[in-house]
Amino acid sequence: MLATESTETTEKNGSAREVYSVRAVARLVLLFFLAGSAQAAPLPASVVQALREAGIPASSVGVFVQDVAAKKPLIAHRAGQPMSPASTMKLVTTYAGLELLGPAYTWKTEVLTNGALAGDVLTGDLVIKGHGDPALTMEGFWSLLHDVRRLGIREIRGDLLLDNSFFPAAGGDPGAFDREPNRPYNVLPDALLVNFKTVRFRLVPEAGGVRIVADPAPARLHVVNQLQVLDGPCGDWREGVNTATATDGGEAVTVTVSGAYPPACGENSLYLGLFDNTGQVDALFRQLWQELGGTFRGAVRAGGAPAEARLLASHESRALADVVRDINKFSNNVMARQLLLTIGREAGNEGSVGVAGEAVARQLAQHDLAFPELAIENGSGLSRSERITPAHLGGLLLAAYKSPLMAEFVSSLPLAAVDGTMRKRLRDSGAAGRAHIKTGTLQGAKAIAGYVQDAKGRMMAVVCIINHPNAGAGQAAQDALLDWVYHR
Repeated sequence: MLATESTETTEKNGSAREVYSVRAVARLVLLFFLAGSAQAAPLPASVVQALREAGIPASSVGVFVQDVAAKKPLIAHRAGQPMSPASTMKLVTTYAGLELLGPAYTWKTEVLTNGALAGDVLTGDLVIKGHGDPALTMEGFWSLLHDVRRLGIREIRGDLLLDNSFFPAAGGDPGAFDREPNRPYNVLPDALLVNFKTVRFRLVPEAGGVRIVADPAPARLHVVNQLQVLDGPCGDWREGVNTATATDGGEAVTVTVSGAYPPACGENSLYLGLFDNTGQVDALFRQLWQELGGTFRGAVRAGGAPAEARLLASHESRALADVVRDINKFSNNVMARQLLLTIGREAGNEGSVGVAGEAVARQLAQHDLAFPELAIENGSGLSRSERITPAHLGGLLLAAYKSPLMAEFVSSLPLAAVDGTMRKRLRDSGAAGRAHIKTGTLQGAKAIAGYVQDAKGRMMAVVCIINHPNAGAGQAAQDALLDWVYHR
């Protein structure tokens, strides 16, 4: 099951790590957008009114609207101002990924050994080598281990080595952005990333309370259930459930779940990142290998495969087009970061943000897109330093619509009132089911970017970015813009 993520935070002191700025690009061919802005329409009255009610000045808003078949924008309000795009930055990462890697690109995860097999006993180390798969779920990991088990290996008399060398580990503190290290949107990338480095907690209503089931559930994980039953309709159940995490100074982790949960919600799941990468794989491997009837008492540690190691099994990921859909529909940060590092690895044999940024700039330049203000820190939008102008983000949307990969790109965006992060929005608007919109939310930043098919069948590229302390209240204004684009 996919662990969905949001970039909405209460960040106070986010610190930039590696920032790549495309300031060396000379050609500014998208300036015609700004040149035409003098003839563009002003902000619609409904949008201005919603901004006023939210306490957001128009000077803190950038808007770009253009028919994909037109040469000039319909609206270009402060569209040349570099702004924090929040999760709409994922559009840059996923568009570049589709173009540079191809929609059929896949990642592999391998199991190797240099040990000797006698009967059903493997004497020697087992190595799992990751190649950056952003979507290696528990089910995929189980399938990989099942293939190893089917070779007749039952007992492993050695250690489990984790090879993360495909690209450098991000390192650092997962809570550095907003002091929420256990929230899944803060998970850091790894070449061997399993199950999004999260633990799933199932909330199962039963007589007299709510049962909590952790998966994986290693011995060092302790769950304290203080969740109360709440009578009445379901509503937003996640807002009523609180989690607190504590460690004993060693490896043991205690998670206390409190608050209130309505049984009317049925079964639901929440996800927490509790362990580092080694601890996560350790927990999953031991649990699944035992369930498969295997025995393992060794250590789990970082390490690479020796040159003479032989391949035992390999797992191939879903195609990039499917992965991009998950990234954009559910705003999955770590998947976007894995994709950006993969771009860097494939472009320059080095999985770094710097190399990836250069590859993205070259890809954009091939489409006559020069974004001198573009700043990429991690490609997910979970950043205080990433920047792009609404006009350039709109230009990317226009180019993507003309791309042979248009169908894959557009279908990856949340569909208003239907799915993803837009499933609850615009339900009473004519734009419901007709707007493919990527959303983004940070403290002080709220953005939308995508496409709206208006009432006359015209396809419109739409971008609206708000950078203001009251940005969180800007959803009504953005929805008003989408509704206006549809009805105009």
